[in-house]
Amino acid sequence: MKKLLASLSLVVIVAPVWAATQTVTLYVPGMTCAACPITVKKALSRVGGVSTINVGFEKREVIVTYDDTTTSVQKLTQATGDAGYPSRIISH
Repeated sequence: MKKLLASLSLVVIVAPVWAATQTVTLYVPGMTCAACPITVKKALSRVGGVSTINVGFEKREVIVTYDDTTTSVQKLTQATGDAGYPSRIISH
């Protein structure tokens, strides 16, 4: 019984480690003016689990780091699309 409790305690402590931080690069072709990256970054920052957002205006790319237990790529692309800037995955 003690071994079982010890094992369960270990799982509870280690479980958050299984959550993986992911990075995805999104192509946002509609970013054509200086204000566009600000709008895209603001939309992505509202998605729970997003930790960093790097917008590259010249290449029309956004690199997003997020917690995959909290959000998904689908939610990220939905956020940009809802803001008026449809995006697609370049690399994941």
